[in-house]
Amino acid sequence: MADIIIVGAGPAGLSAAIYARRAGMDTVVYEAESYGGQIINTPEIENYPAIAKISGFDFADGLYKQAEALGAKIKFDKVTQIKPAEGGFEVATEYSGTETCKAVVLAVGAKNRHMGIAREEELTGKGVSYCATCDGAFYKGKTVAVTGGGNTAVEDAIYLCGMAEKVYLVHRRNEFRAEETLVNAAKAIPNLEIVTPYVVKELKGEPKLTSVVLENREDGSEKELAVDGLFVAIGQEPATADFKDLITLSGGYIEAGEDCKTNVPGIFAAGDGRTKKVRQLTTACADGAVAALAAVDYIKLG
Repeated sequence: MADIIIVGAGPAGLSAAIYARRAGMDTVVYEAESYGGQIINTPEIENYPAIAKISGFDFADGLYKQAEALGAKIKFDKVTQIKPAEGGFEVATEYSGTETCKAVVLAVGAKNRHMGIAREEELTGKGVSYCATCDGAFYKGKTVAVTGGGNTAVEDAIYLCGMAEKVYLVHRRNEFRAEETLVNAAKAIPNLEIVTPYVVKELKGEPKLTSVVLENREDGSEKELAVDGLFVAIGQEPATADFKDLITLSGGYIEAGEDCKTNVPGIFAAGDGRTKKVRQLTTACADGAVAALAAVDYIKLG
């Protein structure tokens, strides 16, 4: 039986693994996809204390190597079910079978939200993308649009300006949620055009995307932009569906306060999948530390 099983190897999960191992806990981390979570798609991190600038991939790689060096067992497999068992919990996975543990940290994170419009799925990979750093190189010298109003959308637009001939940044409101410094940086780039207040209404092109139809949120008027690619950055959805019958969710997010405790004793939540106001790299790592130490106390104190 493991002491702590951590579900998710993003910044929260890997931070939890580091703290759990430093506390002497037998720690297993399960990750269904690749380690690092959403942060690996960020070209540059400039808001993490004491690190002036680092790529998201390098940051995630450092966390992974640190957790592994401390003795955390990191397994690439999907956790399909968690249920109470004698002395703790039984964790079932897609390929590795079942494993038991004394405490669980859910650091499942969130996934990119889709627009929910016609042909979106059909054109994904054929002009529609959710990762600028993954697919941006395919659009060198071309015209692209980014839709969204948060930090990720503005960062994506700035990043794409370095390779695309023209970048449109489309947002449904006139004001952005993104940090002012990022918005000001975007406004200063010659080949970036901000288009507000519009939403993407229709995707055109066969077999690849050739244009997007935008609808004005204020007067309902429409305009069409000829683009080779559309990058969607309109937020995230928590990856918590597999655990809806296990713990209490609120709006899809795991109900847990700053102590990272869920309604089930022995199960803790950390990172973007938890109910909280601020979802940043720093808060994800902090959650990982808090959740791991709470799990350690739970195991030791009962």
